[in-house]
Formats: sequence, structure tokens, C-alpha cells
Amino acid sequence: MASAHKTVLLEEAVAALMPTGNGLQAQTGVSDRLPASTVAQSSADGDGAQSVFVDGTFGRGGHSARILAALASDGQLFAFDKDPEAAESARLMAQGDSRFQFIHHSFADLELAGRNLSGVLLDLGVSSPQLDERERGFSFLHDGPLDMRMDTRAGETAADFVNGASESEIIRVLRDYGEERFARRIAGAIVAARVEQPFTRTAQLAKTVSEANPSWEKHKHPATRTFQAIRIHINRELADLEILLAKVIDLLAVGGRLVVISFHSLEDRLVKRFMRDESRGKPMPRGVPIFDADRGQRLRLIGKAVRASAEEVTANPRARSAIMRVAERVA
Repeated sequence: MASAHKTVLLEEAVAALMPTGNGLQAQTGVSDRLPASTVAQSSADGDGAQSVFVDGTFGRGGHSARILAALASDGQLFAFDKDPEAAESARLMAQGDSRFQFIHHSFADLELAGRNLSGVLLDLGVSSPQLDERERGFSFLHDGPLDMRMDTRAGETAADFVNGASESEIIRVLRDYGEERFARRIAGAIVAARVEQPFTRTAQLAKTVSEANPSWEKHKHPATRTFQAIRIHINRELADLEILLAKVIDLLAVGGRLVVISFHSLEDRLVKRFMRDESRGKPMPRGVPIFDADRGQRLRLIGKAVRASAEEVTANPRARSAIMRVAERVA
């Protein structure tokens, strides 16, 4: 049975997404963890236009529920998710609130929510129910079918990949998406093992990877990086994130917020570089007189990266690797 999902950085994320003026009620203990600019009124609401927010990773609805609790009566929330089980949870939420609309697509299709968005929230990675439900095949700790698809309606499974990909392609995936030092050795073991018996179960793959890994990291299962890499590849997680980042500024209203919670370095590196580059604008020669508008700065960074508090990590150990970054469209 899947465990209850504990939404990470719930109050911090919604406070950053919905500054005062978007309907967010003041909350004790939240504003003091965010910079003053985070709780200042957003220019996205300055013209009195309807507030439209996006939860790009609905999951089991934790962030969406909190956004709806803070949202003005004439506001609107769109939520995206590829997972059919998330879609069922969203259907129940939509029945009780006309301000909520679910879109059963990846957040890469953000334009389906329209333009002039007041804010976009992404809580990246895999959810607790996906990890803990053995039939989904995400976990090396629970034996189950080797699937790993977030959208179980279509696409290549993890079994399809490890049984059919070339050794060089497996090496590339493990290196690029898992940052696995022993990618060549592990890929060779996978290719050799599948000749004797094709992979169908998570425990089978975890055993092969563990035996091929010559140096186990302290406090980390030896198959962690391999499972992460295959999951990211199967679900196009980084590719979808790159697609969204390429279009999100154009879809945000001026003053609209982008809030991203990442759980591993590959995601966070993409987000950090994107926000940094768009907040700096185009490089200009020294000494050339220009207006700020000419620099092409499209984002303003909001505070520093935020991590889960010690209390949250104690209550939910999966929050320990979470890091949240926030930026606001300025032009």
C-alpha cells in the first residue's frame, strides 16, 4: 500500500508563489523564513486582473490544496501531472472547487494553462506514493514489476530499456542522469545478465547493479544512482524541465513567480543556471552606456535558496535533499 504523501516545503512554496495581494493569508513562521520581497505585493495583481496559478506537479494535491485555500474567489488554479493516479486525486478535488482545473499532461505543455500566469510551482521528482507502491516499479527497496513510468498509459518501461538498449546507451544514461562513476561496469553487468534472463523485476535489477558496484557510498543503496538515472530517462524528466524553462517566462505575467523545488543536483543545476542567466541579462561591453531594459533581464531572483527546516526533515526525511528557488518576471 502506498504511504501518505507529505508535501515538502508546503508553506514556504505557497508563500513564495502567492505574495500578499494574491489572496495568501499571513501565516506565523512562514514569512520569517523568506526575504521581505517575497511577501511584498506582486505586480502581477496590480491591474486587478484575475489571478491564474499553475501547480505543474500535482502529485497527490498537497500544494494545490494549499493554493486553493489562499486563492481569491475569482482566481483560478491549473494543475498538471502525467500520473493516472494523480489524475484521479485531481478529479475529486475538481468536484469540490470550480476554481480548479486538472490537465493530464506534462508541465512541458504549460501553454495549455494560457498566458499572463500569476505564478508557476514545480515540485520535481518522484512522489512518496510512487516510490512506496511496489507495483509502480520505482523503488529498489520494494520488489515489483520493473516499470518506473509516471504515465502508465504509454511509453517505454524500465524493463524495455534495460533489456533493449545498447550497452553504450545504458552507459550514457547512467552517466548523464545518475552521475554514476561505475556506469561502464554496471552497464556491462546488465547486458550480461539479460542474456541469461531478461529483467522483469526491480529486485532483480537492484541485485545485479549492487553486485557490479565496487564501491558502495555510505548511507546510500548501491543501486540508487542507477534507478534514478533510468527513471529520469524513462520519464523525460530533465527534457521536460528544459522545455518548460524555455517557455515559462513568456507565459508569466510581469510580476509572476516561478517557484521550483528540486531534489537532486541535475534538476537544481538546470534551474539555478536558468534563473541566474535570465536575471543577469545579456553580457554587455564594459563602459558602454545602456538602459537597464536593454540588458534583457527578464527575471529577478527572490531571496536565496530555501531548504527544509530541521523540524520538517525530522518529520519527513525525504525533505532533506529539497532545495527551493524563486524568481519573478520583470519584463
